[in-house]
Amino acid sequence: MDKKSILDDIFSNDPFGLLNVKATSPSKTEDQRLVQTFEEVNQFYVQNNREPQQVNDINERVLYSRLQGIRNNSEKMESLKKYDVNNLLDVTESKELESIDDIFSSDPFGILGASDEGLFDFKNVPNKEEMEERMATDFVARRKPCKNFSEYEEIFKSVHKDLVNKKRKLIPFKETLLKPGNFYVNNGILLYLASVDFEGREWSRGESENYRIREFKDGRTKTIFENGTESNMLFRSLGKALIMNGKAVTEENENLKKNFIEHFSGITDEDKPTGFVYVLSSLSNDPKIKEIQHLYKIGYSTIPVHERIKNAEKEPTYLMAPVKVESEYETYNMNTQKFEQLLHNFFGSACLNVDVYDSKGKRHIPQEWFIAPIHIIDRVVDLILQGEIVNYIYHLQSETIRKK
Repeated sequence: MDKKSILDDIFSNDPFGLLNVKATSPSKTEDQRLVQTFEEVNQFYVQNNREPQQVNDINERVLYSRLQGIRNNSEKMESLKKYDVNNLLDVTESKELESIDDIFSSDPFGILGASDEGLFDFKNVPNKEEMEERMATDFVARRKPCKNFSEYEEIFKSVHKDLVNKKRKLIPFKETLLKPGNFYVNNGILLYLASVDFEGREWSRGESENYRIREFKDGRTKTIFENGTESNMLFRSLGKALIMNGKAVTEENENLKKNFIEHFSGITDEDKPTGFVYVLSSLSNDPKIKEIQHLYKIGYSTIPVHERIKNAEKEPTYLMAPVKVESEYETYNMNTQKFEQLLHNFFGSACLNVDVYDSKGKRHIPQEWFIAPIHIIDRVVDLILQGEIVNYIYHLQSETIRKK
């Protein structure tokens, strides 16, 4: 048989059609791909009666991105006009709104129009009398020039200086920090809560069958501002304003030490010091130490702290590195080691677990390094002095003090 006869015989005996090869179509052009993309957007619109949105669904998100890409390209917009059966490319340029009339005239969905139930059906809005009462209260609380501001001016300058020199710090505001005699910052303005005239009490019922009493103190304040004005705003209003956009200013370190001496164990000039409780930060160059934020050593010494730490870089308890003194409290007529132990117990959950090797290669595990912001440690010292520490715990994850 010749070759032609052999090939004819092969093709004529192909029961499974394996030799029926269809001609492949040429690759799509860029224009064809663009049209196909836009048709997919059209199909989505028909099926969902809306444009694709920038949502978490990846398929819809892709269509959204493609549509925005087309709209941002005038050439693509022009080439797809004849395929725009749903007017998806008919995007009018947004008008700049300059008045109330502009807002109402640019309301394509009618959400501002008059109806029985809509945007302007107000609920839970004070009536005229309530509004007038609130306005009167607001008027009473407005700032006015402080006639005796000269008595406070130097104090404000001193606080600013302390903040620059890092003797004071700005910390997140909480209502528990709102006390007469403290400084705060609201909208960038330093203010001083001079006094509060507490007046009324409100009582609320808890969710249990028994009454759970909660006391809400309120009253007019004397609040002095660094710009020479003062206000008698309500105590709770000041607290709310600081929660919205405010910071608390920590007490100056020297004052903390003075309070420690004055309020603990009835100390007088005749009493003798028994030691020092200190808070240190590490100046280690070890990456695993440097990357830990709010890492402090809380310890005690029977000799001045600067003398105790002069060889810190040679001692495992100081992580074999120099340290910086953050706070120092001189103790009188007391068991200094016991006071230190109270601090260690309170921050027990935040104790650092790290291996340190001395110059001879011997392994050590320091026990006095804790992860807690410095202002929290200072606050705990105050709570110990006040005898309130038993009512609080330290929450490691949020680095805050919480009531039990």
